[in-house]
Amino acid sequence: MTDQTLDPEEWENMRSLGHRMMDDIIDYLRDVRNQPVWKPFPDHSKEFLKAKIPEQGMPADEIYDEFKTHIFPYTKGNIHPRFWAWVQGTGTPIGVLADMLASAMNPNATIGEQSALYVDQQIISWCKEMMGFPEDASGMLLSGASMANTTALIVARNSVMPDIRKNGLYDEPKKPVLYMSTETHSCVIKGAEVTGIGSANIRMIPVDDHYKIKTILLEQQIIQDISDGFFPYCVVANAGTVNTGSIDDLDSISDICRNYNLWFHIDGAFGALARLVPEYGKILKSIEKADSIAFDLHKWMYMPYEVGCVLIKNQKSHRDSFSIQPSYLLSHERGLAAGPDSLNNYGIELSRSFKALKVWMSIKEHGIKKYAGQIEKNILQARYLAGRIMENADLEILAPVPLNIVCFRYNPGKSSLEKLNEINKEIGMSLQEQGIASPSSTILDSKYAIRVAITNHRSVRNDFDIFLEAVLRLGKELGAKEID
Repeated sequence: MTDQTLDPEEWENMRSLGHRMMDDIIDYLRDVRNQPVWKPFPDHSKEFLKAKIPEQGMPADEIYDEFKTHIFPYTKGNIHPRFWAWVQGTGTPIGVLADMLASAMNPNATIGEQSALYVDQQIISWCKEMMGFPEDASGMLLSGASMANTTALIVARNSVMPDIRKNGLYDEPKKPVLYMSTETHSCVIKGAEVTGIGSANIRMIPVDDHYKIKTILLEQQIIQDISDGFFPYCVVANAGTVNTGSIDDLDSISDICRNYNLWFHIDGAFGALARLVPEYGKILKSIEKADSIAFDLHKWMYMPYEVGCVLIKNQKSHRDSFSIQPSYLLSHERGLAAGPDSLNNYGIELSRSFKALKVWMSIKEHGIKKYAGQIEKNILQARYLAGRIMENADLEILAPVPLNIVCFRYNPGKSSLEKLNEINKEIGMSLQEQGIASPSSTILDSKYAIRVAITNHRSVRNDFDIFLEAVLRLGKELGAKEID
């Protein structure tokens, strides 16, 4: 027993199972279009997953059989060509293989003289190229935009309150105030709360008819807060709002931040990557003026979950916000501890996976121009869908389509707002239950909107035709009867 390990007793059996898994994965990815987008998770599988912890082990091939029965068939479906719910990427085969390789290497990719940290550094350099940030800027790969935004907010706070790591917020003579639009993602609100700013000190600025922040009201609120004795310190702008894909006036916000000495942060969770498309290069060029930006590579770069990025223009501010040197993490001149500056000095995590590998392999396989082409394709698909909606008298566009999100509803013009909201909610759920497509939803001006967010490299034009045909069919069926 003292020499026992967790490795298999028969390596060839594990090899055989691995080949079987790989064949099933490739078949799954190849044939996903022929499957329902989503299937309800059955009660018997839910019950199966309530079993108590096993005391004894079982053969690996039997475990895999259980996986194929109770888990594999009931995924969310976001790799399917007609998945457009929320803003979620689709993954690629090489990304799957890269994650497998990263798991086999199994490094803690934050510290040490090892390949993972150098790959990580190269990905950050590539991200800086994509966003037009200077070479001496800093950055981190994180789980997603939620942590990326929160990391940027910590650096923003610490850069204007340099003693906060020692003394905390209670030592501040004035309450710090953060500004964002009413369309800003909720993760930024959470970030402000967990960094001690508090929701009461967030100023939610109204938006215009295009869902962009009203910069005149933003500046007026900053002036008012200064007059009232508050301490404005940061503005969060949107490069692609989560509801409609709207892009704030980044130039004007940059000017306001510069005039009042505020940190300029951009939440570009998915929309910032439209900068790669020539048409949007000018619109999003002002990203270069930001002090920090957060964006996801698992959204509009189609990487497997999870990988997001934060870039901080001032490397010193970034490091000063997190660095700590305990005796058990000392750097050395040679050996394993002689590696690059520990990533722990740039964020909260000391343990993290080798998530940079799937980014490295994916970009190497396709090249950045191909990614730009896929992003442009999704934008054109959104315009195509919007055009088809506007051509149909029974459908109604509910918001401008500046990027890749289309919000609309079924509206034959015969029902009250309440009834229309019920009908459109039912349409969305029925599309999912019937496995046809998976849009999501939002509320715009009290109207329930079917929301199509296109960050899917597998979608083709015919998918949107199939989708609209189903929307119209379901709308007519539901409109002809009372909804229980």
